[in-house]
Amino acid sequence: MGGEKIIYNLYATPQQIAFIQKLIHHNPHDSRRQLSYKLCDAWHWIQPNGTRRDMVCRSFLLALHRRGYITLPPRRCTPLNPLAVRHPPPRIDVDQSPLRAPLRDLLPVQIALVRRTPLEKLYNSLLDQFHYLGYCYQIGEQLKYLILWGDRPIACMGWSSAVRHLAPRDKFVGWSAEVRKRNLHLIGYQPRFLIPPWVEVKNLGSYLLAAIARRISTDWQSIYHHPVYLLETFVDEERYTGTVYRASNWIRVGITTGRGKNDQTNKPNRSRKAVWCYPLCRHFRQVMQDG
Repeated sequence: MGGEKIIYNLYATPQQIAFIQKLIHHNPHDSRRQLSYKLCDAWHWIQPNGTRRDMVCRSFLLALHRRGYITLPPRRCTPLNPLAVRHPPPRIDVDQSPLRAPLRDLLPVQIALVRRTPLEKLYNSLLDQFHYLGYCYQIGEQLKYLILWGDRPIACMGWSSAVRHLAPRDKFVGWSAEVRKRNLHLIGYQPRFLIPPWVEVKNLGSYLLAAIARRISTDWQSIYHHPVYLLETFVDEERYTGTVYRASNWIRVGITTGRGKNDQTNKPNRSRKAVWCYPLCRHFRQVMQDG
């Protein structure tokens, strides 16, 4: 690799490091954020929705700084990081009387995108109270669906940016590491799916997976200005069998290593989970190769 340094999962060549050093030298009064903006513009680190990849760029610069390759200006302020100081979502009480009925008696249900709406707090509260993993503080691209029957919430489903490295998924798609880095945004990852315990409606889960699969790419396009062509999720098989995904024609493509994305030991440090995928179009492999 000719002297390249692997920093923050990116390759930094001597020429790139020299470019950053020159950028800092010619802009001595810039803050770290201003330098990040200029580097994003110079290297075209732009998200599909047109915004700069500022957080990735700043992490990259900080990693170079800590390893002595560059010298960043002193930090001017340390803003509160909401992901470092995490408070549970405010609790919202809901009607928990049993709901037992055939699915046909509930239809149609309302499937609402609730992120940055008044209903987002209810979505967050339901996950925090009733999902076995609790509420998930997501970053990056994300969609939050709240499913309502009248004014009663009966399910929540969250989606976010795809998992960065996932060998079974990558083998299923059939792409190289380079293509994966370029086109990872074309996958939607489901970190949370909740049907509260008092909702006992047969086939509701598979119905909702199918209903959201029909609209999610359009919803993603409307918010983030690009579609998604494949969905993925994990199933902890010590707890569940994946029945709802199998019934919805998802494909079990393998199992995780149990090491997590930042592992340095090559030893499992968490439970291994089954990887399930759902293609949203017949030629998904071709379009995900092309981007």
